[in-house]
Amino acid sequence: MESDRAISRSDLRVVLRTEQFVSFVALTIFFASGFSALLYQVIWQRILGFFSGADVYSVTIIVAAYMAGMGVGSLTGGYLADRLSRRGNLILFAGVELGIALFALGSKGLYYDWLYRQNAHLASSPLLMVVILFVSLLIPTFCMGVSLPALARALTRSIEMAAGTIGALYGINTLGAAVGAGVTTWILLRQYSFETILQMGAAMNALVACTAFPLAWLLMRPRNAQPSQSASHPARQESPHADQESGRQLPVSVWIALYGLSGFIALSLEILWVRMLGVMLKSTAFTFGTLLTIFLGGLALGTFLGIRQAPRDRHPMRSFLLLQTGVIVFALIAPTAFVTQVGNTAWLAAFWRYFGGYDPLDVGRATAALTGLLLNPTALDAETQSLAQFFFLLYVMLPTLLIGLPTICMGMSFPMLQKIIQRDPDTLGRRVGWLQTSNIIGSMLGTLLTGLAALSWLGTPDSLRVIGALSGLFLALFAWGCLTHTRVRRATYVGSIVIASGLALIIPDAQTFWATLHGVPPSNAIVAEDNTGLALIKSGSSDFSRRAYVMSNGIGQSAIPYGWTHSVLGFLPTLIHPKPQTIAIIGLGSGDTLFHAGGRPETKELICIEIVGSQMDMLREMAQRREYPALLSILNDPRITYEITDGRSYIMQRGRTYDIIEADALRPNSAYAGNLYSEEYFRLVLNHLNPGGLAVTWVPTERVRTTFIQVFPHYVDFGDILIGSNAPIELDLQAIYQRLEDPFTREYYQRSGVNIKQWLDEYFVKRRPLASDPSAPPPRSRDTNRDLFPRDEFLVR
Repeated sequence: MESDRAISRSDLRVVLRTEQFVSFVALTIFFASGFSALLYQVIWQRILGFFSGADVYSVTIIVAAYMAGMGVGSLTGGYLADRLSRRGNLILFAGVELGIALFALGSKGLYYDWLYRQNAHLASSPLLMVVILFVSLLIPTFCMGVSLPALARALTRSIEMAAGTIGALYGINTLGAAVGAGVTTWILLRQYSFETILQMGAAMNALVACTAFPLAWLLMRPRNAQPSQSASHPARQESPHADQESGRQLPVSVWIALYGLSGFIALSLEILWVRMLGVMLKSTAFTFGTLLTIFLGGLALGTFLGIRQAPRDRHPMRSFLLLQTGVIVFALIAPTAFVTQVGNTAWLAAFWRYFGGYDPLDVGRATAALTGLLLNPTALDAETQSLAQFFFLLYVMLPTLLIGLPTICMGMSFPMLQKIIQRDPDTLGRRVGWLQTSNIIGSMLGTLLTGLAALSWLGTPDSLRVIGALSGLFLALFAWGCLTHTRVRRATYVGSIVIASGLALIIPDAQTFWATLHGVPPSNAIVAEDNTGLALIKSGSSDFSRRAYVMSNGIGQSAIPYGWTHSVLGFLPTLIHPKPQTIAIIGLGSGDTLFHAGGRPETKELICIEIVGSQMDMLREMAQRREYPALLSILNDPRITYEITDGRSYIMQRGRTYDIIEADALRPNSAYAGNLYSEEYFRLVLNHLNPGGLAVTWVPTERVRTTFIQVFPHYVDFGDILIGSNAPIELDLQAIYQRLEDPFTREYYQRSGVNIKQWLDEYFVKRRPLASDPSAPPPRSRDTNRDLFPRDEFLVR
C-alpha cells in the first residue's frame, strides 16, 4: 500500500511538471499567435485598401469585418471547446493556426492579384464592397476567434484557475499583438515587401501549429496518472465563489452585455484617440502603428496586473465596475488637462511650438538621432540630442500619458470578469466565447457608430461627452449591486449623475480644443470636422487678414492667398496642354492647385477628388471671413465637381480618361502616400489619359523620380515637378505665353494674385527642363516604389 502511494505521488509530480511545461509553451506560442494576428491586420488593411480605397469608410468597414469574423469564431470556438477533451482542444488550436498560415500564404494572390487587379470594379457598389470585405476576411479571422476558447479550455485544470489561466492567455496574446504592431510598423515595413511579411507571418503560425500538435499528446502523458483533487484545488476546498460579495448578483447574461458595452467604449475611445493623437503628432505612416502598440500594450499590462489581483480580490464585481468607470474618467480627464495646460505650462512649451508648426517631425532623422542617443550619446550635438528627446516625448510619452491609464483599466477588467462568471468547468469554453463575442460585437458597433456617424454628427469633443455619460451607468450598477446601506446607495446614485455631468462639462468646446492642438488661440482658427477627418485654417490674426495656413489632420497642406509649388502644379500642365478639356485633381487643401488648373477656356470639367470632406466646410467658412476672389471662384465654378473619396480608387473604378491627371503635393511619408507614388499608380494614370494627355506629380524624392520615368514613355523633368504622357510633350514657351494673353485666362489668374509669368521664367528659363529622349533605352531600376513595397513611405534607405 505504501509503495502504491509513493508511485502515485511520483506520477503526480510528473504530471504537474508536464502541465507546467505545456502551459509555458502554450503561452509562448500564443504570444506568437497574437504577434502574427496584428501583422496580418496591418498588411491586409493596406492591401485591401487598394480594392476598397484608403478613405475612412473603407478602413472602418475593414476593421469591422475583421472583428465580425473573430466574433463568430469566438462563439463557435466556445461551443466546440466544451465538447472536446483537453487534448482535442489543443489539436483544434493547432488546426486553426495552420489554417491561418495557409490562408496568409494565399492572401496576396486573393486580395491584390484577384480582387484588386482583376475585379476592382466590384468595389463601385458600396453594398457589394462591404459583403466582399466581410466574406474575404471571414476564414482567417474566424480561426483567430476560435483560438482563445480552445486554448483556455485546454489549459484550465480547475475552475479556481480559470480567471488566472484565461487572463494569462488573453494578456500574453495581447502583448504579442502589441509587439507585432510595433515591429511590423517600425522594422518589417522598412525592410521587406508586404508579400514577404505575410510569408513571415505564415511561417510563424505554421511553427505555432507544429508546436501545438505534439503538446496535445504530451498533455495526456503519463496516461494513467491524473492530478488528485488537491492538485486541482490547491488553494482551498470551498466553493469557487465563496469569497465573492454576498450582495445582489447580476446574471451572467448581464455581465456578457456589460462586456459588450466595454468593447463599445474601448473601440470608440480608440477611434477618438487616433483622431486626437493623429492631429497632435501630425500623422505620418508610423503614427497609427505606434498608437496601436501603446493601446495594446496598456491592455496587456492591465491584464497581467489583474491576474495578480483577481485571486486576492473578494469583491470582483465591485472592482470590475469601478475599473470600467476609471476607463472613462481617465480617458476624459487626461486630454482635457493636457489641452488646458499645454499653452500655459513651461514644461509643455515644446509641444505647443510643435502644434503651431506647419510640417510634421522628420521621423527618419529623429529615429536616427534616438538610436545615436541610446548607443553613443556623447557623439551627438545638442540639436540632435534635443531632436531625439522630443521624438521620444512625442511618439511615446504623449500617447502613454493620454491612453495609458484607461487601457490599463480595460486590461485589469478582464480577469475580474472571468472570476465573476466562470462558475462551471463544463461551460468554461462557451463563457469565454460568449464574452469574447459580446466584446467584439460591442467593439464592432463602436467602430461603426463612432467612426462613421458620431464624428460627423458630434465631432470629437462631443463624442467624448457622450462616452462620459456612460460612466454614470457603471457607478449606478456599482451602487445597486455592491452597496447595502440605503442612504449610501442613494448618495452614490446622485454621485454617478454628478460625475457623468462633470465629465461632460469639463471638456473644452470643439473650437478651443482643436485650435489649442494647432498652437493658436480659438479666435484665430476655423474648424471643420467629420468622419473623414479634421480640417482647420489658422492665421496670425483673428480677422484672417494675414496669411492663413490650411491644415488637414494636423499637417500643413497649403495656404491662402495662393502661391508657390501648389500654384505651379496647377497652371503648368494646363498651359502646356494644347486643349485640356477634362482634368482630375487628387487633393483639395486650400484649393490652390485646383484653382490654377482651371485657367483655360477650353476646360469644360474639373473633378476634385478629396479624401477629407470637411475641407469643403472649412473653405466655405473661410470665404465668409475673408474675401479672396480665387477661393470664391473654386467654390462657385460650375465646371468643378467635388468627390469625397479615395482618389486612386476613383480613377480606377470610373474607368474614364482625362486630359490631365495629377495628385496635389503630398509628403512621401504621409500615411498611404505610397499609393500615389508607386509604379502601379503611375501605370494606372497612364492608362487613363486621353491621347496626348498629361500626368503630373510632385517629386519629393529621387525614388519618386525614378519610379515615374520608368513608367511614362515621354516625360519632362522640371526638377521638383514631373509631367508624363503617352505621346511626345511639346514645350513651346511662346505658345504658353500666348495662352496667358487669352482674355478668360488673364482675368481668371488675376483673381489669385500669383505672378504666372515669373514662375514660368523660373521653371523654363532658370531650371531648363529636361525632356526624355525617345531614342534612348528606358531607364530600369529595382529601387522604385511599388504598391506592395512603398519604400519612401516607410523611409527605406
